[in-house]
Amino acid sequence: MVLELTHQQVAFKESIEQFARDVVAPRAAAIDESGEFPSDVVRAAAGRGLLGVTISQAWGGSGLDYVSYALAIEAIARASATVAVSLSVSNSLVAELVAHAGRARQKDQWLRRLATGAAIGAFALSEPDAGTDAANQRTKAVKTPDGYRVMGRKVWVANADAASVAIVFASTRPGLRGQGVTAFVVPMDTPGITRTSRADSLGVRGLGCMDLEFDIGVGDDQVLGSPDQGFRLAKWALDGGQVAIAAQALGIGEAAIAEALAYAKERQAFGQPIASYQAIQWMLADMATELEAARMLTWKAAAAKARQETSTLAASMAKLAASEAAHKAADKAMQILASAGYRRGSIVERLVRDVRATEIYPGTSEAQRMIIAAGLLDYPITQ
Repeated sequence: MVLELTHQQVAFKESIEQFARDVVAPRAAAIDESGEFPSDVVRAAAGRGLLGVTISQAWGGSGLDYVSYALAIEAIARASATVAVSLSVSNSLVAELVAHAGRARQKDQWLRRLATGAAIGAFALSEPDAGTDAANQRTKAVKTPDGYRVMGRKVWVANADAASVAIVFASTRPGLRGQGVTAFVVPMDTPGITRTSRADSLGVRGLGCMDLEFDIGVGDDQVLGSPDQGFRLAKWALDGGQVAIAAQALGIGEAAIAEALAYAKERQAFGQPIASYQAIQWMLADMATELEAARMLTWKAAAAKARQETSTLAASMAKLAASEAAHKAADKAMQILASAGYRRGSIVERLVRDVRATEIYPGTSEAQRMIIAAGLLDYPITQ
């Protein structure tokens, strides 16, 4: 078993880390403070190929493997969790899904634009009663002579503020849950879409989250994949999304360790740096060990996704381990910095707020445990 990165992966990782330090990090505090979608940073990321990391070069993407993608998201998240999530939504949940299941016309219309950053993608799955239970779709798509009439409401749609296109999921066979959901490729300028700003969020501010109301007509040619197979596509995309959020959590956790290390070496107490005290050393040791273990799970899940293997179990393990390890790391960093961290505007304060979301989207830690247990017990999860 080889656990080392290739020379290409290392070089890519280092280049994105430099981009994150030079371009993303200087904007992170302002993004958090304003809560505005960081269009300038996302455009700059697109120029580095970060909106189509795994998309073929033939379609304008970088054509890299999934481990490289995870490395990129971790590097960006270390500077700004918001930018990392925005990139992961457009990559994992939209561009990759169009590449995987899109018809020729859909690819021609959207894939190159998504991969190059000419278009931003959104993923409209969650509803007021369809979060963890995503198969419980209330948005309906009723067949018409020309296609479908889609009616319903989606909530917490990341990137919606800036998106040009959304993958929208709707029930086409009511009562059949995941067996009767269809995915549609919907331009965001379609008449009948209403965008409503979300209430302010605790962390990951500036993600462009909005609620969307739909009363639109779509053509048969806007069906992504096959009718009634949309929930299967959603789960396929979310396997990649889980890997990306695991990588995001790792980046936040690494940022927390960096802040804690720098402070512990500098802060003096009783005539010596607090880093010399075993209580601080043990916290740092636990932070580093738990994050490194989560990183191995994340790379394993990314490698499985790259091989196009069924990666749901590995992705859920990675996301669960990384999000909880990062939460602990941010919490311990706050403890080490004490009052220096517990002030509005400190980096650690932002990390504590941002990291909490990784245990919620896309699928809570409780949902990940359900998926993992179902895989171990070979029990199906209700769809």
